[in-house]
Amino acid sequence: MQEVLKHKMNQMKLFGMQRAYQTLLETGQQQALTNDEVISLLIQSEWEARQTSKINRYLHNARFRYQASLEELDFNSNRSLDKTLIMRLAECSFIKRKEDVLITGPTGVGKSYLASVFGHQACRNGYKVVYFNTQKLFSRLKMSKGDGSYMKEIARIEKHDVLILDDFGLAPLDNPQRDALMEIIEDRHGRKSTIISSQLPVSSWYEIIGESTIADAILDRLVHNSHRIELKGTSMRKRQLKEELS
Repeated sequence: MQEVLKHKMNQMKLFGMQRAYQTLLETGQQQALTNDEVISLLIQSEWEARQTSKINRYLHNARFRYQASLEELDFNSNRSLDKTLIMRLAECSFIKRKEDVLITGPTGVGKSYLASVFGHQACRNGYKVVYFNTQKLFSRLKMSKGDGSYMKEIARIEKHDVLILDDFGLAPLDNPQRDALMEIIEDRHGRKSTIISSQLPVSSWYEIIGESTIADAILDRLVHNSHRIELKGTSMRKRQLKEELS
């Protein structure tokens, strides 16, 4: 009977329950538990296994640049990193409120890593996240127009709870890029959250976007109701390299 039960659990893909049941059999713990306790333990094990599987799937599909961790954030460096704000954003309540996060600062101070931290936290809280280098996203969308899959790509981006646009503003936007950004931001405004990291201060984004009417529309949607993080300091990458060479 035990083997039959394990086989049926496997067929129904109740792998967490199957592992818990196997552990009960090997340890003999089921003899000290009531029927209700055994059922509760099996269901809890299956639920935890499915949650872990979902989180791992979300993390894989997000395609983060960094395997970032909140625990590994350096709050001691002179980067103007507000720990209170970071910890509050890491709770992901801003996603529930459909708010955006704008991270700016010079190269190497950890903007991309911080954006990825928020993304990882979002995945662990059950939100779907997608990460893009901004220029690579624009190149991808340009190619999708050529093969007719542009609207499918836009729809795929829209369905994610959190969109991370990394390295925004490295080059001025051309007309197709500007239109694509407007479409993405318009689709997400008030519905989903967007995290943007950039070397340029938000005050310079107007010129990068170009075309005053569209720039006004994009920035009005982004800046309004957003959380701003302005990092400072010297490049952490250069400092780490210097320490390795010394």
